[in-house]
Amino acid sequence: MESKKFLLQEKDIPEAWYNVVADMPEKPAPMIHPGTKKPLTVEDLSPIFAEELARQELNETDRWIEIPDEVREMYRIWRPTPLVRAEGLEKLLDTPAHIYFKNESVSPVGSHKLNSAIPQAYFCKKQGITNVTTETGAGQWGAAMSLAAKHFGLELAVYMVKVSYHQKPYRRSIMQTYGAEVIASPSMSTRAGRKIITDHPNYQGSLGTAISEAVELATSTPNCRYVLGSVLNHVSLHQTVIGLEAEKQMEMAGEYPDIVIGCFGGGSNFSGISFPFIRHNFSGKRNTLFIAAEPESCPKLTRGVFHYDFGDEAGYTPLIPMLTLGHNFAPANIHAGGLRYHGAGSIVSKLKTSGLIDAVDIPQLESFEAATKFARAEGIIPAPESAHAIAAAIREAEKAKEEGKQKIILFNLSGHGLIDMAAYDRYFAGDLANYSVSQEEIEANVADLDKLI
Repeated sequence: MESKKFLLQEKDIPEAWYNVVADMPEKPAPMIHPGTKKPLTVEDLSPIFAEELARQELNETDRWIEIPDEVREMYRIWRPTPLVRAEGLEKLLDTPAHIYFKNESVSPVGSHKLNSAIPQAYFCKKQGITNVTTETGAGQWGAAMSLAAKHFGLELAVYMVKVSYHQKPYRRSIMQTYGAEVIASPSMSTRAGRKIITDHPNYQGSLGTAISEAVELATSTPNCRYVLGSVLNHVSLHQTVIGLEAEKQMEMAGEYPDIVIGCFGGGSNFSGISFPFIRHNFSGKRNTLFIAAEPESCPKLTRGVFHYDFGDEAGYTPLIPMLTLGHNFAPANIHAGGLRYHGAGSIVSKLKTSGLIDAVDIPQLESFEAATKFARAEGIIPAPESAHAIAAAIREAEKAKEEGKQKIILFNLSGHGLIDMAAYDRYFAGDLANYSVSQEEIEANVADLDKLI
């Protein structure tokens, strides 16, 4: 716990989000309307999302999108976040690598998710929307959206994946404290939920299921819209405040990252830390390695297929060009609930298939071993999701030691684990296990994707 912090001032909070699509050598394929099979328009998305968010989603030309003053004012509550050199972890690993982490756990809800929750709530309020719905896996996004909705006077219903609803009761309590209604998903409150429960009575839920329920409620409720915590382009856009700040802080440290790492569920975390840096690779000025760290039990980037697929289980969303395990994929009940998602967003999927980023899958036990090392070296107990990024960073630091090279590693600490201690209890008791997916299971689950288009 000897680590050095690099701190910015309020004036350094970014004034605009970075839209990576504007700079990509090849643009992602368009999202498609499942009925017409034509590329989506703002008009197609507006019944589901606030209009400004729909415009941001489809914007491929503007490199910088201005952050409204009201949003920056709320960002000032906790931003800029610290960049920390993890000298304690470096010493523990006896590595020549320099390891830095961007500490997003200092937000009021303990994670990076508030970076997008605030603008999404703001644009809904500005449009005159009164009610919003959403999904949440581990509860980080639900907690962030609950706070943002309360601030802007919106009523919020959160469908929380059932296994996490029971595994993480205090995240549920946080959402209720901020005034949100929290429903375990699948539930009996929607057609999608009732069908899933009828077909699979003991199903413990997935993000795909929770998204279906939230979208159904939003589209059947007057003056209501759906808000999303990951996957889509506008969410990744909002999260770029992380990497934009980190750029300035790495300059303060006098170094530039050779490797940038984020954990990966749908893409908000990884996108936030990586997109501002990857633009320098596009221009040829840098050759940074970008690594998305996903769970071994949900390996869409490392073992999924690239195809148009639904973002939810019931098929309510647009068709997204994504690396996917199939929208019916039922992930194992690992404790990193925020990473239990079947697909990757279109931007990250395009970057991965183009060879511009890399990905690794991390077994659950390795993630908790890495989290424990980090906590003992740096004093911060990480969320199980963030532990995947830490595990990938440790792998790279150990490679640097083997090679005798001084690599500069930057990762995103996207949230703390102080409300995940039940998972740590199970780890220390030896009750956690690794989960792997067979190739036969993946192939069977993606076999029918061609029928979608």
